[in-house]
Amino acid sequence: MIFRPVLAGASALVLIACGETADTSEPEAPAEDVAVIPETLAPFGDGYPASGDPCRRLGESAATSNYLDDSAILVGCPTEASAEALGGEVVENIDGVRLVSVVMSDANVGMGENGPMASESEDALVAGTEYNATTILDCGFDGNAPTQSCNAGVKRNWSEKPGEHLVEVTKPDGRKRAIFFRGTEPYGADSAQSDGSAGWDFETSRDGDRVAISYGPETYVIVDALITGG
Repeated sequence: MIFRPVLAGASALVLIACGETADTSEPEAPAEDVAVIPETLAPFGDGYPASGDPCRRLGESAATSNYLDDSAILVGCPTEASAEALGGEVVENIDGVRLVSVVMSDANVGMGENGPMASESEDALVAGTEYNATTILDCGFDGNAPTQSCNAGVKRNWSEKPGEHLVEVTKPDGRKRAIFFRGTEPYGADSAQSDGSAGWDFETSRDGDRVAISYGPETYVIVDALITGG
């Protein structure tokens, strides 16, 4: 009788090797952390550039005041990817929230298929708003100099009269003030008995491409580019 222990052992090794399956799958990349945009950044709106988007417009607060610019929109984004999609400049990172400064002329960057649609003869709207352009402008109240910042938007050619425009300013208390323009020159503002503005004087002064509007104890500084889109 002839024994073949070596061959039998080899067969067992072959069976074991054939039964093994190499793990060639790559480990999944960790998901990017999504930061929470805190109230200290004064967020407003329900998404930027379009409603439902993860980024949000930022207003004036102690944390944002150094980054506000009347020629740009300040936006807070919860992830690096959402910040990069806007195409602006990341000026700060606060607890994971990217503060992005988007120049007004680039305000429609990142809108893609959800952006405003308009014909060549129609002035497009900023996504999620009824305005042709938005900005943050200098403002002052109670007779003080315009050292505060207010959000504002313009409705160009808003009336049946050509060349008439409406700038709507949101005051710190949430109420709005409408200012009426013919071309780039303001000629009046809305008034109401409720806030005592019915008898207020309306005065303007110009410095280059900026016009300062004094309406009773309120002051607003508006640049021509908001009206003309330049």
